[in-house]
Amino acid sequence: MPDTATTGAAPAQVVPFPADFRTREIETNGTTIHVRFGGSGPVVVLLHGYGETGDMWAPMAAALAPDHTVVVPDLRGMGLSAKPDGGFDKKTQAGDVAGVLDALGIDKAALVTHDIGNMVGFAFAALHRERVTRFVLIDAPLPGVGPWEEILKNPLLWHFRFGGPDMERLVEGRERIYLDRFWNEFSAHPSHFGEAARAHYAALYALPGAMRAGFAQFAAFDQDAIDNKAFLAAGKLTVPVLALGGEMSFGLTMAEVMKFAATDVKGDIVPGSGHWIMEENPAATVALVKAFLAAG
Repeated sequence: MPDTATTGAAPAQVVPFPADFRTREIETNGTTIHVRFGGSGPVVVLLHGYGETGDMWAPMAAALAPDHTVVVPDLRGMGLSAKPDGGFDKKTQAGDVAGVLDALGIDKAALVTHDIGNMVGFAFAALHRERVTRFVLIDAPLPGVGPWEEILKNPLLWHFRFGGPDMERLVEGRERIYLDRFWNEFSAHPSHFGEAARAHYAALYALPGAMRAGFAQFAAFDQDAIDNKAFLAAGKLTVPVLALGGEMSFGLTMAEVMKFAATDVKGDIVPGSGHWIMEENPAATVALVKAFLAAG
């Protein structure tokens, strides 16, 4: 499909991407992935998580674009990407990322990922080790890695096992109510996840098939754990890793998790933030990421 201007491809964004960014619908791996891209220089891929879409990365993209080519997909089934029936295990979604990069003629890239994006990014890095230059993972664990079973006992993570057709019926027309739980409970200060952002993302998750796809992301965790253990049996990642946690969320636990999965791990904290780092403290998050990328 032809490229389009970013500002015309999505509902009004809370923070727009730079005006010279473009969008493209890339057909790959049995689905269609909505991608924003722009800038120039070494490539950085930004992968979002649940409760948001690639739109979360607009401030990061603007900060990186002067000296990086920035690629921002919506994950399979989320945002403006297609909502297929399956393929929500992260190994399959790593294939989506590979297909996006191939379509854009990109060989190597740094990864900056958050939440479920961490899991997709890890699968991509494990399967395509030669294509990843540096890797930032932010505030979410990896299925099957390190203290995963202990993390699952946290009652705040009830949603990992919430899904299926009855659950879709329960949340239909009530997507905002459902998502507010996460935006409130995983924020250091819920008011920092503003009303405009909440309305924006709730509308995207109310699109046909979006909540089903979101539930499927979590339902795949058992398979993801099996796949991750197989990846690590082949050896830890050797790419430089920055593991960031929100001060009021995973904090330095992120680095402890990643030491089970990589040999070169630096940990740091996004101050004053819970889980929603780009809503709660985007300036600190951008600064930490830029410094790490520049070190390479």
